[in-house]
Amino acid sequence: MTDRRLTPNRDWTTGETPGCVAVSLTDLLAAPDGPRDRQLLMGDAVTVLGTNHGTAHVRAEKDGYHGFVAQSALGPQTHPTHRVSAPATHAYAAPDIKSPDRMSLSYGSHITATGETGDFIETDHGFLPRQHLMPCDQPATDPALETLMFLGTPYLWGGNSRWGVDCSGLVQSALLACAIPCPGDSDLQQTAFGPALPPGSARKRGDLLFWKGHVALVHDAHTMIHANAHHMMTRLENIEKALRRLDKEGIPLAAHIRP
Repeated sequence: MTDRRLTPNRDWTTGETPGCVAVSLTDLLAAPDGPRDRQLLMGDAVTVLGTNHGTAHVRAEKDGYHGFVAQSALGPQTHPTHRVSAPATHAYAAPDIKSPDRMSLSYGSHITATGETGDFIETDHGFLPRQHLMPCDQPATDPALETLMFLGTPYLWGGNSRWGVDCSGLVQSALLACAIPCPGDSDLQQTAFGPALPPGSARKRGDLLFWKGHVALVHDAHTMIHANAHHMMTRLENIEKALRRLDKEGIPLAAHIRP
């Protein structure tokens, strides 16, 4: 868990108020005017711990991550019924694919259905294709399969969406879709899922490989998938080739872990 607690002062209101993200995507900042640590998606539950001049200090309930977001990105607590299970989807103005699209939503977003019309789920944000959604009570079962939703996604430090993702964001998205609790950063993931397997252990689908500041997920004995700055995107890569490349860069494998 990452806990970035501010020191309250007279300019900040304090308390604990449940809420959720009410926009398609928002940055979770390390400080009110600081850099992006992670991102939050539509429907992500948060607890608002304080506010000040349009900025909210929040705790993300999916992983306990603390940070700062624009108050305008938040809404009241909701009870999502569906998650986006396609790489991305659109919310349309009407139950018609030719109607205007109101917003785009990434894989992993959560929405609350208010009705159903034909092949569309109605929400407060518009009509979403039923084919792109799964009920929240029906989790995925194969994290490796879920990571394929991000193939070709641009690399983005701290990213958590189909528009941009980093190594730990990719792993977290896949595991959360399978109802497996997962922290947001690679070092926290390594701690949460350890201990490491003995050197030379066979690699199996769903295993995690860790380097200093990096994580990849094993697809099979010879292939892994990772969001990485070398390719600047999410790619499938031969494991041995990646190990040699990273060794040359002075980054040896730190751990092989089976969640």
